Amino acid sequence: MVIHRCFLLVLLCCGMAHAACPSPPALPTTQQAAAWAAQAPDRGPLWRISRDGHSSFLFGSLHVGKADWAYPGPALRAAWAQTDVLAVELDPADVAPALQAAGPGAPLAPPLAARLEAQARAACLPPGALSALPAMLQLSVLTLMEARRDGFDAGFGQDLMLLAWAKAERRPVQALETLREQLEAIAPPPDQLPQIVDGALRQLQRGELRVPLRRLADAWQRADMQTLADYPRWCGCADTPAERAWFKRINDDRNVQLAARIAAAHATGQRLLVAVGALHMSGPQALPRLLAERGFTVEALRPAK
Repeated sequence: MVIHRCFLLVLLCCGMAHAACPSPPALPTTQQAAAWAAQAPDRGPLWRISRDGHSSFLFGSLHVGKADWAYPGPALRAAWAQTDVLAVELDPADVAPALQAAGPGAPLAPPLAARLEAQARAACLPPGALSALPAMLQLSVLTLMEARRDGFDAGFGQDLMLLAWAKAERRPVQALETLREQLEAIAPPPDQLPQIVDGALRQLQRGELRVPLRRLADAWQRADMQTLADYPRWCGCADTPAERAWFKRINDDRNVQLAARIAAAHATGQRLLVAVGALHMSGPQALPRLLAERGFTVEALRPAK
């Protein structure tokens, strides 16, 4: 199951837990935070993209992390120092009103809706906590809750780290997509929705998400682009024609528009640090490839080529 970036979900995931529930993260002490910030290694893939006489940077982010991951390493700090604007998938300020306007989306058959609610109870969420969300976002919340069992949390994702950094420095933030566009992208056709929800619930109910989540996080932090490129082969989330079509829709198909908007923003003379989910950097429509086709010189900084 791909984890989507929707900051309201972070709030929904924060609640009291007992021993059988995914534990909320422990916040670092002041001393721990200072040590982690001073010693942070580089994590995640990073590219310099140059055109029109100036450079921007493209960072493949992970939307969950561990407490000590929420600090930039040397390469990302250097990219930050050479840029003026942070570009991210979504502006978090747009999320809550857009979700309220969007509504719960296509309804599920009662047995499938009951299974989704049962899985929310198993994750220790209050009854009905997710019912106002579209089914695919409900699954994203449940995926985030499952990630907590291995010490990962959306609060330590790279996007939030960079947004907090930008806020502290009053750096402009530019959204590359609207929430409406993301919701339209992640919603499968109505005739495929039950199959995709059923497949994701089976993974959750069988405890089969934790291994691919750990593998994804490990590949991301090492900037292992081959493992990331092979994600559909080992995630257990793209095994059927409907699942493969859905994955292409939310990943490859969105990249075309993302590349166009990155290129347009760069063309205005802005020096961008672009942070987009790392899976968008792989596949036949990988963002570095699309930007190269648009005339950018693309230089991999991590992993170095």
